[in-house]
Amino acid sequence: MRQLIDKPYLYFLLAIPLFLVIGLWHGDDVLDVGLYDTYYVASFWDLAILACILFGIMGLGYALMKEAGRKQLNRLIWIHVGFTFGGILLVWILSGFYRTDIMEYKFNNYLSAVISVLVLLILLVQFIFPINIVYGLTRAKSK
Repeated sequence: MRQLIDKPYLYFLLAIPLFLVIGLWHGDDVLDVGLYDTYYVASFWDLAILACILFGIMGLGYALMKEAGRKQLNRLIWIHVGFTFGGILLVWILSGFYRTDIMEYKFNNYLSAVISVLVLLILLVQFIFPINIVYGLTRAKSK
């Protein structure tokens, strides 16, 4: 577990090929999200490229902070990496329970609400990354 604190950039950079494989595997499949009367449609390939860019930026940010010898708050690293990867894994697992063959609207609505809250939480946790970077830049260099 110490490696999570010492090298968080490895997790982000190693996830990039995984997202590329998932994006290629799904090909032209689309993800459509309906919020009230509005539907948002995105292809899995576009989402994979976006995830790769974001994870690359985060991995590069953590690597540059490590290379520059800047110390960040360990708790914020734990929260950021844990909620990012744990949340993505939990959303993926929960989406497998979505029932399409038997339309139980109440079950699907509750599941959609839980997944939506998890995605919102994952997005909100991403603000911890720039906060931790700024904290590390304003703090004295570690030895």
